Amino acid sequence: MKNIMVTGGAGFIGSAFVRRMINKHPDWTVVVFDKMTYAGNLDNLLPVAQAPNYRFVQGDIADREAVRGTFEQYGIDTVVNFAAETHVDRSILSPDSFIFSNTVGVYVLLDSAHKHGVERFVHVSTDEVYGDIEGDHFSVEDDPFKPNSPYSASKAGGDLMVRSYFVTYGLNAVVTRGSNTYGPYQYPEKLMPFFITEALDDRPLPVYGDGMQVRDWLHVDDHAGGVEAALLHGKPGEAYNIAGENLQHNIDVIRLMLKHLQKPESLMKFVPDREGHDRRYAMNCDKLKALGWTREHNDFDAAVASTVKWYLSNDNWWRKIKTGEYLEYYKRQYAARLAAAQSTS
Repeated sequence: MKNIMVTGGAGFIGSAFVRRMINKHPDWTVVVFDKMTYAGNLDNLLPVAQAPNYRFVQGDIADREAVRGTFEQYGIDTVVNFAAETHVDRSILSPDSFIFSNTVGVYVLLDSAHKHGVERFVHVSTDEVYGDIEGDHFSVEDDPFKPNSPYSASKAGGDLMVRSYFVTYGLNAVVTRGSNTYGPYQYPEKLMPFFITEALDDRPLPVYGDGMQVRDWLHVDDHAGGVEAALLHGKPGEAYNIAGENLQHNIDVIRLMLKHLQKPESLMKFVPDREGHDRRYAMNCDKLKALGWTREHNDFDAAVASTVKWYLSNDNWWRKIKTGEYLEYYKRQYAARLAAAQSTS
């Protein structure tokens, strides 16, 4: 393992993984391959941009020629695929790009990896492929897929493509499935950075439904460490859940952020729920722990406080994002919901 290609490496979780790999493995050449869609941000990689083992290529995993050229130019022997469209709300508004990137793009990347003799392939997926988890069950890796949004369905399609290339062609591949991830450098459409940055400007916070949806919260550095464990020690053909083992109701997470921001709970506005909104996600991660993975961020209150502090200290990072396309998306997703909430209050 000498030349590792990290697709989607300018995104939130991908960049955390890149920063980790460059610092921990100075003998590896880490090639970030990113399409640079709205969520890709080279500022996420500034801490390692001058590292001698860092390279960057702008490209789309669905572009076979761009992938081939990168494999050949850098002698790629390992691929870690973070490249994806990831936001459920956007997948409901416009599913096309999700199917193309998360399923078709994964196929093109797998096929190219197989034809170029790549030695190891890690595909980064999500707990959402398991769907809404009822009762007190915790999803294990062999549970059936029950995706309920275009996003989760497209990710499930990518997972199945990875399995097919392992079984049919013998590609040395593993899959990871992470839970709800938070931390620095997260694009401010996701719950935690969205509510933090909106609250800082005293804007209304649109809470879906009753806010009692349950998510398992995982710090981004622990997520990156889980992907590293699967890369180094995972068994070919297997999937590994990366869980925070920290189940929280959305409303409680929002209240915790407001507490650390010293902002009033009156900013919260309960709005009509998202279509097909899963009520609960929960995963068992014993299989990954058996590889030696452990979390470093187990104090959720402290980790949320640290995350809030990062956004407070880095408003130059997020304010330039929340313009243009972002504002158009915000209007499409929240304007009518907030208007409905205000008319009934």
